[in-house]
Amino acid sequence: MARFGKSSLERLATCDPDIQKVFNEVIKYFDCTIIEGHRGRAAQHRAYTTGASKVDWPNGKHNSFPSKAVDVMPYPIDWNDIQRLCYFAGFVMSTALRMGIKLRWGKDWDGDTDLNDQKFKDGPHFEKVG
Repeated sequence: MARFGKSSLERLATCDPDIQKVFNEVIKYFDCTIIEGHRGRAAQHRAYTTGASKVDWPNGKHNSFPSKAVDVMPYPIDWNDIQRLCYFAGFVMSTALRMGIKLRWGKDWDGDTDLNDQKFKDGPHFEKVG
């Protein structure tokens, strides 16, 4: 069984308790790395100016504390393996659904399961809805 490393645990601890519940369940079955939870002013502004985020501080879901968003990648990280990322996201979304926690995924913002109708694609991003 996989488990989070120290850095992932620290990042996950900055997230909403429901996000923590989902990913503590996911890690039991699917190895993954928490890239980022809460994002401060400088990091959010950098994400915005580089195009990694559509919103500047303080309007991002990562900016609240606890964070309403988390960036997670399947481990080992391969930024070019989009198929594996999509497989992982399906597992995450079904885990959250089974737990009664509503999430939105950054490659399917409108939640219609059509990944081709999105203008902004943020594969590692998951955020709590509501």
